[in-house]
Amino acid sequence: MNMRTGEEGYHYGVMRRAIELIDQGEGNLSLEQLAGQMNMSPAHFQRLFSRWVGVSPKKYQQYLTLGHAKALLQEHFTTLEAAHSVGLSGTGRLHDLFVRWEAMSPGEYARQGQGLIVYWGWFESPFGPALVMGTDKGVCGVGFAAETTAEATMEDLLSRWPKAEYIEDPMRLRPWVLNIFNAASDRLEPTPLYLIGAPLQIKVWEALLRIPSGQVTTYSEIAEAIGNPRAVRAVGTAVGRNPISWIIPCHRALRKSGGLGGYHWGLPVKRAMLAFEAARAEA
Repeated sequence: MNMRTGEEGYHYGVMRRAIELIDQGEGNLSLEQLAGQMNMSPAHFQRLFSRWVGVSPKKYQQYLTLGHAKALLQEHFTTLEAAHSVGLSGTGRLHDLFVRWEAMSPGEYARQGQGLIVYWGWFESPFGPALVMGTDKGVCGVGFAAETTAEATMEDLLSRWPKAEYIEDPMRLRPWVLNIFNAASDRLEPTPLYLIGAPLQIKVWEALLRIPSGQVTTYSEIAEAIGNPRAVRAVGTAVGRNPISWIIPCHRALRKSGGLGGYHWGLPVKRAMLAFEAARAEA
């Protein structure tokens, strides 16, 4: 299995180490202290983060603290009803890029991908190595391996549709991947998504697509949005089974208490995603 590594993977590695140091230092490290712990000069560390995320390391450190989730809920909470009213739905502008989506029928889902051809490839991303999968209809899977392993990530996504035929073809997926991680200079066509899941899961994922970048909501809010306010636990399970991470922004779902909740690909990745979006929104 060939996994590309490079500048994006390096950035996530630095960020991951910064998260650990911030936790150990309770978020009170100076630029010089943080850079020193990273074995970098303050100037280099400053340039690295400012170029990558758009804000200074000192500001970014605030986004990475454990208390940032509570601040997001207080300052950037969105109700899904309000998000929907301004056009942020499955056919609107979502996650800072244009997407369109369709869902597999319940009968097709029950066949576990039988007769379906799924193309896959490994790519660099702002959050470490990313495994991307897609059909002729669109992207159907995005997983991250920085906090697990490449083998575990591959096994996880393969198990979602065990009867499908899988073909390695990263070049076929590359235009979509450039859109996903905002690396394309022109996005003339919407990025197509093909949601492969059970009916309840599809409803939850559709609700997630209404959450604007830089904002968050809660599991209970999602349950309300899908018309089943008592199904908070089922919603949490469906959020965790989201196969198209980052595009379908399950990282923007938090506990009502302000806790991060879980994240299928590792909580450091979720924290990094929330910090990345908050910093970009402010910048």
